[in-house]
Amino acid sequence: MAQESDEVDRIVEAWIAQRPDLDFSPLEVLSRVDRLSRHLDRARRDAFRRSELEPWEWDVLSALRRAGDPFQLSPKQLLQQTLVSSGTMTNRIDRLVGRRLVRRVADPDDGRSVLVTLTNEGRTRVDAAITRLVDAEALLLGTLSRGDRDRLAGLLRKLSLGFDT
Repeated sequence: MAQESDEVDRIVEAWIAQRPDLDFSPLEVLSRVDRLSRHLDRARRDAFRRSELEPWEWDVLSALRRAGDPFQLSPKQLLQQTLVSSGTMTNRIDRLVGRRLVRRVADPDDGRSVLVTLTNEGRTRVDAAITRLVDAEALLLGTLSRGDRDRLAGLLRKLSLGFDT
């Protein structure tokens, strides 16, 4: 039975015809990852938009939600989880406070510091967004069996560990 071809197969075949001296196997993997990333980005933006959130808002709110009850983190902890500058984080927190999705509260352990706390509205939005996101991502992976998903997740984890150090 012949294997189906995708756009990456066609691109690689064209390159092989032009440059048979090169090994195009990296393109066969990473060009597919890139193309899938674009589909994932669209699905995520749609899930967030339907929950009336911007992707950057999702980053902050989801970090707070994952922290568990009482759904609060210090600005420094948020910086570590979202990988943005302190000025950017301050701006983001200000905007989320303005939308009443988070609030600042005094840190009971350090009166000079504040904690960022998820509001009920913020929790409602992030919970709706994660539900929509999981559903959208399940659709993207719909052609794979559970075993295929597990194998792919393991291979991608192995690859990403080299970048996370």
